[in-house]
Amino acid sequence: MVTNIVNSLGLGSGLDTSQLVTDLLAASQGVKLSQLDANASLNSSRISAMAATQSALSTFSAAVKETLNGTGFVGDLVSGRQDLALATVLDGARPEGLPASVEVVQIAVAQREISDVFASASTAVGERTLTINNSGGSFEIVIDGTNNSLTGMRDAINASNSGVTAMILTDNAGARLILEGQEGVANAFTITQGGVSPAMNLNNIATTADSIVKVDGIELTNSSNTITGAIPGVQISLLGAEVGTQFTINGDSAPLDVASLVTEFVAAYNSLRTALNDATKAGAVGISAGPLSGDRGAREVIRMLGQLTSTQLTDVGDFKTLADIGVRTENDGTLSINQARLNAAIASDSGAIKLMLEPVVTTGTQIGLSGALDAIVTTLEGDSGALTVAQERLEAIQESFATMREKIELDSERMREQLENSFAGLERQLSILRSTQSYLEQQFASFYDD
Repeated sequence: MVTNIVNSLGLGSGLDTSQLVTDLLAASQGVKLSQLDANASLNSSRISAMAATQSALSTFSAAVKETLNGTGFVGDLVSGRQDLALATVLDGARPEGLPASVEVVQIAVAQREISDVFASASTAVGERTLTINNSGGSFEIVIDGTNNSLTGMRDAINASNSGVTAMILTDNAGARLILEGQEGVANAFTITQGGVSPAMNLNNIATTADSIVKVDGIELTNSSNTITGAIPGVQISLLGAEVGTQFTINGDSAPLDVASLVTEFVAAYNSLRTALNDATKAGAVGISAGPLSGDRGAREVIRMLGQLTSTQLTDVGDFKTLADIGVRTENDGTLSINQARLNAAIASDSGAIKLMLEPVVTTGTQIGLSGALDAIVTTLEGDSGALTVAQERLEAIQESFATMREKIELDSERMREQLENSFAGLERQLSILRSTQSYLEQQFASFYDD
């Protein structure tokens, strides 16, 4: 009987304590970590979906603005003589008065002066004081022992913010200093030299001139070759002049009519709204919920967009809202067009609809469609906006998951240490029992031998 008891105690000597500890930890902490990882993964997908929503909303707003303005309205601008002038749409502007006939009579020229030849850019030029006078004022430049060279003079002039730019021209003959002002007659400059050193000779190689351009027969004079006031919403960059040669600046596509503008807007809006509906759909039997299902930020986006058809875009004219021209909201939040109502509105006053969609001058009561969308985006993405708050909330949750994981892992390490210490003590006890077992077995064997 005693032998059986001793043998039973001896069974513990073969325990795989390392595996036992691992199994106990897995049973205790594995479920927690698994659930935590699942929740973190779900929250991460929500963060991505919220970021995608914010990006899609901003992209949609920008696309609508581009459609109503700029290149989206007239296409890319094309110059009939790209060797004489190029044209681009000004940022945030809507081109008007296209096509336009243009004739470049004269390009603007900047004054240029060149010095005599020096052996090299590092050759001493003599200490002196240069004074540059132009429409911007008087600028004094000191050339002393620290900058007594063409290079030093160039750097000092460029650092003076005088509107005159200095550069060094080097060829087989040596190095020369070139001074260049800004384009236009008003930007002519003079240079006086003082000091003990002989004056540096400067020779004029270009005299100032203003640009002269005719737009639709009207002659315009500018100090620059970059002209922004000749065609509303258009920047003209003059490259050369050819008196008597007329060419056309126009968009490379026909301007969208009112019906096309409304149709494009509704199609783009519906794409956005369908994506939002998918992201926020509730789960059902056999149907997975969207990543933003029940999210307050996403619901606020949908709510604000849903008010767009009834938002007053202007306070003048017969048409003040999208609903006034036949744009209506369906049960799923998408938009549809009452074509008969839209056609009647266009027949009545298409110009008024254009001004409603995008006023030439925006005010607090004449915001246009772009202004209405900008207001929505600004509200949602502000410091306390629904999208911002939602994103911050989800990121805070994700950080809490990371903190919880760290705590679980720390607790797991502590538990592992405790279990290992406990099993180490058990092993010591088992070792003692094995020794006792061996001693008893010897004693019983001796007893039976006797």
